[in-house]
Amino acid sequence: MSEKPAGFAPGTRPLVSVITAAFNAEAFIAETIASVQRQSLTDWEMLVADDASSDSTAAIVQAAAEKDLRIKLLRLTENGGVGRARNAALEQAQGRFIAFLDSDDLWLQEKLERQVAFMKQWDCAVSYTAFRRINEDGRQLGRLFSIPDSLTYAQLLKNTAIATLTGMVDTQKTGPIRMTEVRRDDFILWLSILKRGFLARGLQQDLARYRVVKGSLSSKPKRSAAWTWSVYRGVEKLNLIHAAWCMAHYGARAVLKRLVF
Repeated sequence: MSEKPAGFAPGTRPLVSVITAAFNAEAFIAETIASVQRQSLTDWEMLVADDASSDSTAAIVQAAAEKDLRIKLLRLTENGGVGRARNAALEQAQGRFIAFLDSDDLWLQEKLERQVAFMKQWDCAVSYTAFRRINEDGRQLGRLFSIPDSLTYAQLLKNTAIATLTGMVDTQKTGPIRMTEVRRDDFILWLSILKRGFLARGLQQDLARYRVVKGSLSSKPKRSAAWTWSVYRGVEKLNLIHAAWCMAHYGARAVLKRLVF
């Protein structure tokens, strides 16, 4: 007798939608999916948008989806970047809470349960948690990266505290969300929500693992800084002095974050 796939009762909607963009992620995607499946909160769906990978990423996700109906593979026919892939997943997301998890990162077992409870307790629209870095082999590289208790729009402009793999949005408060399909789409999303007057709150608990992959876009600090500057000037329309002031704070915190790890 074959094992029945895990899933939802007919007509029900998941509490949390996990949004994962994946491109040539065959080395890590199975481990990332497993970290979601181990969550103590089981009321979730995971939407993996494969951004036209040329490796076995899609096959790995499809195999997991056949065994667990909470996992859904979305196959993009053309590579369009992480923002477009996330939007493809967001368009099909049914959960009240939206959480982001990149295809090489991991969550600890109680991440969703504790973060959802925290958001309900504080009645907040956006939350984020503490985390640690790991390397490609999964070994821990440094100590816990602590976070501020809360962030306003003005504070976030100068901060790097909301790591994508820790961010969660309550769409019951914000309404549907969508990524801007340019670099730093996650940063732009947090800014767009907080700019409306919402406060982001930080859960000071170690609940996630950010994997440092050699050669990845996020591993290049100069490029990341250039993208952040383009957000200040091109998206947020800050004047030169304000943008430079924010960039100085952003840069100092970014350097400190790398030293802390």
